[in-house]
Amino acid sequence: MKKLLILSFFSLFGFAQNNPNPGYWQQNANYKMDVNMNVKDYKYSGSQELVYTNNSSDTLRKVFYHLYNNAFQPGSEMDIRLQTIADPDKRMVRTFKVAEKEIKESRISTLKPNEIGYLNIQNFKQNGLDAKTKVVGTVLEVTLNKPILPKQSVTFTLDFEGQVPLQVRRSGRNSEEGVALSMTQWYPKMAEYDFEGWHADPYIGREFHGVWGNFDIKITIDKNYTIGGSGYLQNKNEIGHGYEDKGIEVKHSKKTKNLTWHFVAPNVHDFTWAADNEYIHDMILGPNNVELHFLYKNKKENLENWKKMQPKTAELLDFYNKNVGEYPYKQYSVIQGGDGGMEYAMCTLITGNRSFGSLVGVTAHEFAHSWFQFVLASNESKHEWMDEGFTSFISDLAMEEVLPGKEKDANPFSGAYQGYYYLVKSGKEQPLSTHADRYDYNMAYGISAYSKGEVFLAQLGYLIGTENLMKTLKRYYFDYKLTHPTPNDIKRSAEKVSGANLDWYLTDWTQTLNTIDYRIAEVAENGTNTTVSLERIGRMPMPLDILVEYEDGSKEAYYIPNTLMRWEKENQSPEINRTVLNGWDWSNPIFKFTIAKQKNTIKKISIDPSGLMADIDQKNNVFEKK
Repeated sequence: MKKLLILSFFSLFGFAQNNPNPGYWQQNANYKMDVNMNVKDYKYSGSQELVYTNNSSDTLRKVFYHLYNNAFQPGSEMDIRLQTIADPDKRMVRTFKVAEKEIKESRISTLKPNEIGYLNIQNFKQNGLDAKTKVVGTVLEVTLNKPILPKQSVTFTLDFEGQVPLQVRRSGRNSEEGVALSMTQWYPKMAEYDFEGWHADPYIGREFHGVWGNFDIKITIDKNYTIGGSGYLQNKNEIGHGYEDKGIEVKHSKKTKNLTWHFVAPNVHDFTWAADNEYIHDMILGPNNVELHFLYKNKKENLENWKKMQPKTAELLDFYNKNVGEYPYKQYSVIQGGDGGMEYAMCTLITGNRSFGSLVGVTAHEFAHSWFQFVLASNESKHEWMDEGFTSFISDLAMEEVLPGKEKDANPFSGAYQGYYYLVKSGKEQPLSTHADRYDYNMAYGISAYSKGEVFLAQLGYLIGTENLMKTLKRYYFDYKLTHPTPNDIKRSAEKVSGANLDWYLTDWTQTLNTIDYRIAEVAENGTNTTVSLERIGRMPMPLDILVEYEDGSKEAYYIPNTLMRWEKENQSPEINRTVLNGWDWSNPIFKFTIAKQKNTIKKISIDPSGLMADIDQKNNVFEKK
């Protein structure tokens, strides 16, 4: 009854599909799983029942499951990619020298049979009847015994057995920090089918995409192990381990060897957990009585930082609630595990041996993913810049408030801009429309997804104004939460809020390698006036903010609209008088305007004094009196 009440609550309050795009639909996958984990040999087995609803208008004759664990085997696609990419992930290789030559050896390539990961499937049935299956690397291909018609639901059942690999990337056992089990992407997971078709991508090392649904999970494990992860623990007063209600004392008899943990996670697209026999488990109440759980190793040198970080997490929740939208679940867990930081449903796994600032910083980023990736569930394999870039943007803003430096940065996104400039100069940039697995360099992927994606939003603030940008984030969240938004959706949210036309911006920034480069070509005396000549060198057009500073200390601003926007930005510095000039058409590389003062009165002229326009050569953006 309790479970039913929880599910009913979430179906009534904020979990209805609300994507405003005409004809939008999303599939639904409801999981029930019983899992037994052996903590001695790191093998597990279980059964899965999945009720799959085809909400599309298409008839489905095949379905696909992800078997992520199979990536951690010698000869897998992930292994081969590590051996062939120019700059493999340092966490996933061993580096050494042979005859003065540096060798980067894939850690996967050397895994022994008892160290690899695998996920084997047996007894696959569709509505009680056998269906044909085929394993291709990390994907299970299923030919259905009967097509799934539009609006029809079917029940898939299967048995599975797996082995947790040595910790190499994200999922694994016995991490460098001694965490026993990081159980991420551990189960047979239905691939996403949407308006673009199936997204049955192999697991090569990047991101994930999943189907919205409910999870009912029972995990049986050694009683000394504490679990943290997705969902709500249904039998907390039987389990204990810090989950029990206040005033309840939970004791387990000496005869009890294992406990069965029962979790329910409503309307998510993933279920993740971690377990260790040395976890400390703390819980505090955050805004809206959201339970914030913290599970970390009992290591003396880290205890202080993990304790101090907890109220900061509550502050982060408050910031994201106010600046994006309210977190829709009633718990979130910060768990020591994995190999860096990675977001999952209602939780994150992070490495915990960090300084206080680093611990808060990684939590700020991963927690922000609950908005940009888990509630706004864009396809992070195809549009990695949307989740990583937007998360970086809002977490950088949050850190300015939650853990400010000694001096407030005039541009809290300056690091992202510098990363983008470095990428452009490297000559290794690829368009943001590149699939996450298809970047030639890990460096290019990282800067593109995190930095150039962050600049997309920061620069959008330059285009439409800071106030409109923050309104856009709230509109985007309200319209698309708990759905799968696309790049066009964030663009349309910004257009609806501001009134500007922004298709050109989305196209140039995400689908091309066009750059922004403007220069002050000439400042010429013209009688009692001054003529300023500007030149567009880069292919990407922009509106321009121009600041003129005079010898007497006064200032005035000029704004040159980009005619493609069919719109004018409000004056962002009302204390400075601003003149709106005629728009600058993209086809014309030159633009001239007149200042009604003599040249000798002018001290300085600057293009974009805010620094929010990503001009790749800013040395020619300024004229200064010599």
